[in-house]
Amino acid sequence: MNITIIGSTAYREKMIAYKQQLEKEGHAVRMPAFDDHEGMDEIGVCKYNLEAIRWADRIDVIWDARSTGFIFDFGMCFALDKPIKIVYLNTKTFQNLLIKYAEE
Repeated sequence: MNITIIGSTAYREKMIAYKQQLEKEGHAVRMPAFDDHEGMDEIGVCKYNLEAIRWADRIDVIWDARSTGFIFDFGMCFALDKPIKIVYLNTKTFQNLLIKYAEE
């Protein structure tokens, strides 16, 4: 399965460990937040993330409500009707929408 991990960059270690776990299970994994975006402006980064989201069969979320960029990425997931798995969600704002969407 192709999986893209999105979320709060404050959880870099947690996200990397989770990516490694998924790869050991045989999944192809992308984590665009930590890719090299040198030379890209804000629109370029958003298009880059969109491509990573389109590529994925599922989007896995590690988020704590601090990353506003995540909200934009989640909007793309919602628009593309991508299934979401919540890996870690700190109970702050936006939580209920994510939980309900992931359960659909």
